[in-house]
Amino acid sequence: MTKLQKALLVILPLLVADQALKIWIKTHMMLGEDFSVFGNWFLIHFVENNGMALGLEFGGGAFGKIFLSLFRIVAVAAIGWYLVRLSRREDIPAGFVICVALIFTGAVGNIIDSAFYGLIFTESWGQIATIFPEQGYASFLHGKVVDMLYFPLIEGHYPAWFPLIGGDEFLFFRPVFNIADSCITVGILSIICFYWTTFSKLEFTKSEKTN
Repeated sequence: MTKLQKALLVILPLLVADQALKIWIKTHMMLGEDFSVFGNWFLIHFVENNGMALGLEFGGGAFGKIFLSLFRIVAVAAIGWYLVRLSRREDIPAGFVICVALIFTGAVGNIIDSAFYGLIFTESWGQIATIFPEQGYASFLHGKVVDMLYFPLIEGHYPAWFPLIGGDEFLFFRPVFNIADSCITVGILSIICFYWTTFSKLEFTKSEKTN
């Protein structure tokens, strides 16, 4: 089995799982609803965001949203090209290729939301969304990313003597994310932890660049 085939065995199941869970959330839950998976520390909590991974936002209103979506599409194309090139290199470990495949999977998973969810779903605020309506809640590239994985592992308050935030509520882990976000995070952290030295091998030769 080639490295590219191994990468595809990672990409396809995770991408299907990411989209299947998002579609289930959109068609079974209203925005803001949640339910427990394991006690109070693992919840399915339905939120949507206009921006980047982990709910980060990109300024600029509608223009900023289009810019971010177009940037994601360009990034996905670049990562895909890079992944194919890496998979042909005999000196690059298969594990490194898998890490890049994880990042690619996450990028594709979230760009699908941004590009198409506004077209194929109705709004989820105060209602359960309908799939494939006559008119969706937003235009092309203006969809919202669906997040649902929530791990409020530790709750409490900062000690009163903490500067500025003393007595404020403390919550770990606060961000709500999705499978695509997880793929990106795991891929990046795995490269940093296990394949940092591989970067020294990544300069393509002149012949590789022209192929």
